Amino acid sequence: MGHRIHSVAYRDPQTILIVDDDEINRGILDNIFADDYQVEEAENGRIGLEKILDTPEKYCAVLLDVMMPEMDGLETLRHLKHEELLDEIPVFLITAEANDAVMKEAYRMGVMDVISKPVIPYVVMRRINSVVELFRARRSLSNQVMAQQSELLRQAEQIIRLNRGMIEGLATAIEFRSAESGDHVRRIHDITRYMLKYTEWGEGMEDYDIEQIAQASIMHDIGKIAIPDAVLNKPGRLTPEEFEIMKTHTVQGEQLLEKIPELKENLAYEYAKDIARHHHERWDGRGYPDGLKGDEISPWAQIVSLADVYDALSCKRIYKDAFPREKVVEMIRDGSCGVFNPRLLDAFFSVEDEIAKMYDANGKEDAK
Repeated sequence: MGHRIHSVAYRDPQTILIVDDDEINRGILDNIFADDYQVEEAENGRIGLEKILDTPEKYCAVLLDVMMPEMDGLETLRHLKHEELLDEIPVFLITAEANDAVMKEAYRMGVMDVISKPVIPYVVMRRINSVVELFRARRSLSNQVMAQQSELLRQAEQIIRLNRGMIEGLATAIEFRSAESGDHVRRIHDITRYMLKYTEWGEGMEDYDIEQIAQASIMHDIGKIAIPDAVLNKPGRLTPEEFEIMKTHTVQGEQLLEKIPELKENLAYEYAKDIARHHHERWDGRGYPDGLKGDEISPWAQIVSLADVYDALSCKRIYKDAFPREKVVEMIRDGSCGVFNPRLLDAFFSVEDEIAKMYDANGKEDAK
């Protein structure tokens, strides 16, 4: 992994490193750049490389001789390329051996320029200054882009949190209106997510899709907002006519979601529409509103349907007391509350012990 020069201490590096075994040559180059830069010297490639690797963010340019003892200029270049530093620090070869083979190899590795000895001061100053300024401008632009990207990401995350909060608030408000705890939607979310992540029912699904489905699940009963209080909060059994009204919350939920343009931009939207309409369909085709059968029902609508039944049986409602856990499991297994996909039931019962732990004293109302 290469080094990076965007450190706090040297955000705008001002030091040129001269690597040359000839003290006179180092002195000439030092004299050229001393008025405008801090200058450091190294007497061979190995020493120069150690300086660069120790604080790469410090250097705005490296002037590198080719013929040196211990480590020559091309070998030093190879190490800098391996460390991915040639894109961060401009390196110039200063050499009397500027033959085609040396130049070709140097440019292939990423050297910025090859300058022949003896150097002409105003020429070498102009060529190096131009590249240093180019790197500074690129670094500044990169920092601005990174800052802008960071701010855009922060704003996007804020919008996502706001959207999620609004959706959860609406779903919870509907639960309170139907005299139920807002914990219901949280548990449906958690059961849906747990089964998709930890059973074969979610096999092949990406984590991102699982999170979107779990988010969509909390809107499964959003259509209840259109159901009259007299039906929604009736303490006893519904009449056939009242039950027909109650059943419309599925279609009403889908239609409501379609009428909120902002929700369409939420990535959970399509899942939410399908779940709202179809979470009361049953595997044997005896559900509603469309009488879908078998795999005509989407996997996410099936799982929310089962989670909804499990939670309804496990918790006290205005029209019933909570059933003991053993009774809940028995009723789901024998089809007392509708027929479910056998594979879904296998997946559910494989983790039901863990799901039951969600129903503790703080997360459940009067559950047994």
